[in-house]
Amino acid sequence: MIKEDKEKYTDILEDSITYLENHNFENIKADLEGYETPKSFTKAGSNISITPDVVATKEGRTYYFDISLKSEKPKLLKSKWLFLNTLSNLKSRRFKLITTRGHIQFSKEMLQDINLGDKKLIRI
Repeated sequence: MIKEDKEKYTDILEDSITYLENHNFENIKADLEGYETPKSFTKAGSNISITPDVVATKEGRTYYFDISLKSEKPKLLKSKWLFLNTLSNLKSRRFKLITTRGHIQFSKEMLQDINLGDKKLIRI
């Protein structure tokens, strides 16, 4: 999710973290009170900064998670997903999307638009 939506959807972020904890993920970092903030990546020569919604490890492998919700700025969301997918491929990590009911079709269409249709959505 993009920065503007974080305040509106903190409950979904909390549910996502609970889901990950129940599925044996460790060292969970999230932009939420009580958790360490994940590392941000800043585009060189601009003020644009990208932060994954959740970063966690499982069995020694690092996973980047992004919450997929309907957004007013789909272009920004697409570029964030492409960046996180590329970063995860470069560093031998995994990139996953978490979504909820009412946002699944939006998420699938967005993934098709950026040629990431093979990504499986985690539904909570």
